[in-house]
Amino acid sequence: MSLDDKSSLAVTIHQPEFLPWLGFIDKIRQCDIFVLLDSVQFEKNYFQNRNRIRTAWGAAWLTVPIFTKGFFGQTIREVRIQNGESWQKKHVQSLTQHYASAPFFKEYFPGLRELYGQPWDNLAELNISIIRWMAGAFGLSRRFIRSSELNVSGKRTELLLNICKAIGATSYLSGISGRDYLDEPLFTGAGVAVKYQDFHHPVYPQRYEPFEPLMSGVDLLLNAGPESLRRLVQANETRETLKS
Repeated sequence: MSLDDKSSLAVTIHQPEFLPWLGFIDKIRQCDIFVLLDSVQFEKNYFQNRNRIRTAWGAAWLTVPIFTKGFFGQTIREVRIQNGESWQKKHVQSLTQHYASAPFFKEYFPGLRELYGQPWDNLAELNISIIRWMAGAFGLSRRFIRSSELNVSGKRTELLLNICKAIGATSYLSGISGRDYLDEPLFTGAGVAVKYQDFHHPVYPQRYEPFEPLMSGVDLLLNAGPESLRRLVQANETRETLKS
């Protein structure tokens, strides 16, 4: 039984990243349901526990310390945070230092600071809470589902298709790298259309020059505020979207 009664249901699937970049936000923009892929193996030194912000000397990483020793093969939903390093305080200090003079810092940062002020033990819970907050800050009202809630199995294409089938998807938006590994006939045979994200990064005034892309989406929010979504759309409006 489908989780949604719509005759057309656009779905995308992605691991829950920490302070995700604009390409991630753009995938949220193009879907009805965003499936947070928390049931797959955690990938060390990727974006699941870190992301970049713009500083006076270039890009800098904000990293959430996690337990990895002795936990090889753990899934994303199982990853625990090391809370003995005052990482929350350090992140808030870095964000304040480099964005306090950004045009929309006062409007948007309090919500993020409130999230940082909560006790966190589980990485996926932290990431998903931030993703929900960021979607709302961008003005995107979407449904989020964790893959671990769906009781599906499989690997690569099979897993993605099984997720789509479990929620009644009619179309699936893949990242561009999906062209290299997706078995499209499996999707089309199941009645699920496949489209690929063709993301173009917006250019906007940052706190420091020259412009550097690929920062966390909070960089755009704090610098452009209510115009953030419009800038994201304008950079990609001539591209095919999942719902077109």
